[in-house]
Amino acid sequence: MSVDQTRDIAGGDERATAETMAATATRSYAVAPGYRLNVRSGPGTAYSVVRVLPEGAEVRINCQTPGTWVSGPYGTSNIWDNIGSGQYVSDAYVRTGSDGYVAPRC
Repeated sequence: MSVDQTRDIAGGDERATAETMAATATRSYAVAPGYRLNVRSGPGTAYSVVRVLPEGAEVRINCQTPGTWVSGPYGTSNIWDNIGSGQYVSDAYVRTGSDGYVAPRC
């Protein structure tokens, strides 16, 4: 296989990943059952709570960024999900089906 073919394959994988991430950003994800989830002004527990999501809420993830480590029903994670302007929730409380990033980084 030539170097050019390798680049084409890698480029295709990158495009596929970007398309997958763009499609995922339009999905809604459930907050862990039985939890009211704090929405914070930034990606960490030191940021102020701007509102609280009720039990049974679903969120749309615009982008994700690293922040404070949090343990929740879906593991321990430092990924924070941006769900609106100045609104972040810990990914450890959102059922994304992944331990990693499912949306573009903020």
